[in-house]
Amino acid sequence: MGLPNFLIIGTAKGGTTSLYSYLSQHPKIYMSPNKEPGFFALEGESLDFQGPDEAFSRTSVTNIEDYQKLFDGVTNEVAIGEASPFYLYFPKASERIKHYIPEAKLIVSLRNPVDRAYASYMHNVRMGYETDSFEASFNKESERIQDNWIYLWHYKQCGLYYQQLKRYFETFDREQIKVYLFEDLAQSTQSTVQDIFTFLSIDDTFVPDLSIVNASGIPRSKLIHNLVDRGNPVREALKSVVPDGLRKDIANQIRKINLAPKPPIEPKTKQVIADFYRDDVLKLQDLIDRDLSGWL
Repeated sequence: MGLPNFLIIGTAKGGTTSLYSYLSQHPKIYMSPNKEPGFFALEGESLDFQGPDEAFSRTSVTNIEDYQKLFDGVTNEVAIGEASPFYLYFPKASERIKHYIPEAKLIVSLRNPVDRAYASYMHNVRMGYETDSFEASFNKESERIQDNWIYLWHYKQCGLYYQQLKRYFETFDREQIKVYLFEDLAQSTQSTVQDIFTFLSIDDTFVPDLSIVNASGIPRSKLIHNLVDRGNPVREALKSVVPDGLRKDIANQIRKINLAPKPPIEPKTKQVIADFYRDDVLKLQDLIDRDLSGWL
């Protein structure tokens, strides 16, 4: 049994689901069937997260034996990976990765921290978990972290990228780390994905289906949303009669039709939160040598 030789380590709500889909299509890439096992963040830990936590504990892997099993399906693939976007945020992850796979290549996709926080917030709204306003949820964050709510509720802290990324730069050679911006993936999708192929030392002429985009928004119908995205008898019954790939395609189409555009952030709230991140963004742009003035 083997281990991956590359990881998508972050950030949450930074386009990692789309990246996982695009990379999975390459014939020389094997991606773990469990997209976010989180092993390097959670090894040996008891998962007693509080707050709404429908799937996180169920899909997380905390021991090396179960983690290795995720890669039993590898055949002739060259690049073997997984995508746990909270590795960037969890302090213990970098040292564990260094311990198990010291030569691994690491892919990071960073998003404007205000937009990233709002996307995470809207995810929880969409799931029916979050009932506070965006600004109020920001103000409750310290309390939620103290009560051990899972990382998706750490709207503010997850966006402080400088220290998170600096930790990886101090642990690994910089040549092992490739940093992209969410804007790269959104505006130059094909060239960004092909650059990742080059980074992984595989055929960079392969063109994946780029029409697969992670849906976002607010459900028009909560009933339909719950049937597609939440555990229920109908969903479980379909698993036994509808092939997995077809079921996911149908679910994605229903999800897109049912989602209405998310409302914009209140300008005053957006500015307050942008000001919170200002110092971190200025240090980050020096660290990665990218102009991030647009984030401010």
